[in-house]
Order: sequence, then structure tokens, then C-alpha cells
Amino acid sequence: MKKIVVDIFGGDNAPVEIIEGCLKALDSADGFGIVMSGDSEFISDYLKDKEYDKTRVEILDAKEVITNDEVPTVAIRTKKNSSLVAGLDRTKNDADVVGFVSAGSTGAVLAGATLRIGRIRGVQRPALAPLLPTLTDSKVLLIDCGANVDCKPQMLLQFAEMGHAFMKSVMKVENPRIGLMSNGTEDKKGNELVHETFALLKQSDLNFCGNMEARDILTGEYDVVVADGFYGNIALKSCEGTALMMLKLLKRELTATLPRKLAALMLKPAFKNVKAVMDYNKSGGAPFLGVSKVVIKSHGSSKAEAMCGSILQAWHFAESGLIDSLTPYFSEEQ
Repeated sequence: MKKIVVDIFGGDNAPVEIIEGCLKALDSADGFGIVMSGDSEFISDYLKDKEYDKTRVEILDAKEVITNDEVPTVAIRTKKNSSLVAGLDRTKNDADVVGFVSAGSTGAVLAGATLRIGRIRGVQRPALAPLLPTLTDSKVLLIDCGANVDCKPQMLLQFAEMGHAFMKSVMKVENPRIGLMSNGTEDKKGNELVHETFALLKQSDLNFCGNMEARDILTGEYDVVVADGFYGNIALKSCEGTALMMLKLLKRELTATLPRKLAALMLKPAFKNVKAVMDYNKSGGAPFLGVSKVVIKSHGSSKAEAMCGSILQAWHFAESGLIDSLTPYFSEEQ
């Protein structure tokens, strides 16, 4: 049976919400098992009164925990019996394991995945790439959103290639439209990195649509948005902050008076739909593209529903042949 390894003690709501997310995932889909990485005594004790298919669950004992306060590379090197490192090692060494999920320290997960699982041959730097909602009900992949704050043009070209392969193999977009994030849509806009990357993308076989502005990320005009991790992270957090502000502002204004409350009741289904589109809990985490197995970084504040989404996401990506779709782009590169 194919398996997904889950870091049970990673995240703000670990371990209980992470375990509950695993159980939800097992109830939601068949065909895979889950390896729960963490303190076996705690996990076993928590599961003893739960109803679940025990043939689909394995516990990997790992007593240590890596926190957000630790230096990622140091923690990965010194805490080899942590739920994160033990889980990553199992992911690398077990042919039946097709994916790994963690809501733990972003730096530790990304550094650990690169160091312990390893990159696809030819990939210079793996990139964190969340799928975001758009106005056209499609999804757009933002790559990179924080893994690599200092990039070179060749790295951004590889991000575009990975984004193209992901959208084609997983999201079934035949010819993904790729935009390069800049401070304007004109060809000459941007800093030196954007200028040099623009030239590389223009010469490539990708469906490159030119420079684009951050305000157009969610319009549905692009399938892949390419950025370095510094500006990509700023763009992502700006989108998240704006969405949260708008939801809170609408709630405040629509509950300010009795007539507005009555009007809001009539519009409740519409607002519920909007909230569902913008809710990361249902969509899962962000894939870390470029490592040799599927790795999903779930939001640090993930609860059971979000973890369930991330696990199902990892399974779907693995079943879609994500890793095999990426490999041909880099097999000839050094």
C-alpha cells in the first residue's frame, strides 16, 4: 500500500488536531495509508478509543520536536529523532511512501526536505508554490512564495518550468499561461533580475505571457506566476491580508444595524460561498516543488480540516505523477 508520512508534532495545534486530520483523511479517501511520525506513546494512547482502519495506520516513534524558535539547519542536523526528521528520512528511504506533510516550522520543513529527501537531479533550488483561487474559478500557482529570497535568472526559469509541469500534470491545464511578476506589464519594467529572467522566458518553449503586476495574480489571466521568494511571499501575504480585511469589513458593516442584519440574512448563501473560496482549510497546503518526492507544507495554524486537505492533496499529487512530470525538464541539467 502506498503511504503518506505526516509530522504529527509539527504546527501550532499539534498533536491532537494533526492526528484528527489524519483520521479525517482516512475517512475521506481510499488507496493509501498514513505513517504518523511522533511520540508513539502519545499517539497510541490518543488513538486507542478512536474508530479507524488500523491496517492503514503505522506509527513511527520519534520523541523530539523541532520548534519555530530553532535555527532550521541546526535543528535538522542535531534532532535526528524529531518527528520532522524521522518522517523525512522515512519518506526518502521507503519506496512505498509517496508523500510527506507537515505544518511545522517552514524553514525546518523546507531545509529538511532539501537535505534529507534531496532535490530532483538538475534542480538548482526547490520552490514553495501554493495554489490560489481566482475570479474565474480556476487556480493559479504562485512560485516561489518564500523558499528562496535571493534568486538568479536561471532559478526563476526553472520555477516557470516546474510550474508549467505542475499545472499540466496535476491541474490538467494543457498549455499553462505563465506571467513574470514585476512592477509593470511593459517589457522593460522590473529590476535586473526581472530583465534577465524575461529574456530567458522569452527564448523558452513555455507559454510565456510577459510581465504582470501583483494585482493581477487572482484575476484568472495566468496559470503560473513566477517570482523570487522575497517578493512572492510579500504578494502572498498581501493577498491573504486583503482577503481577511474585506471579510471582517463586510461582517462589521453588515451587522452594524438591524436593517443591514436582515439584508445580510438574505445574502448569507453568497457570503458563505465567498468564504469557502478563500478558505485555505479546504484547499490544503503548498507543494514544495523540486524535491524527489511530494512534500506539502501545511499552514502553521492548521487544524484537522486543513491537515486533512493537505494529506489528500499530497495523495492526489502523487497519483497524478507529479514527480515524473518534473523530472524530464531537468534530467539534462547539472
